[in-house]
Amino acid sequence: MFEQTVDRLCLEFGGSAPRDHIESVLRRSLSDLAGSPVGALPELGERLARQRLSDASPAPHPVPALVVA
Repeated sequence: MFEQTVDRLCLEFGGSAPRDHIESVLRRSLSDLAGSPVGALPELGERLARQRLSDASPAPHPVPALVVA
């Protein structure tokens, strides 16, 4: 399950973070959630890792809106 979660996060953040960094963030997130119910850990860990990776990623450049006349 850990590897599948890393794979999903790599698809999302692989362009801005190497796989080993993503694994490290996920491990830290799971460790920080150690007091949570065991059944909830996979989802909570993935959500927390995603948020941490997102916070550390460079802000996306705004895309100009298409104006239709």
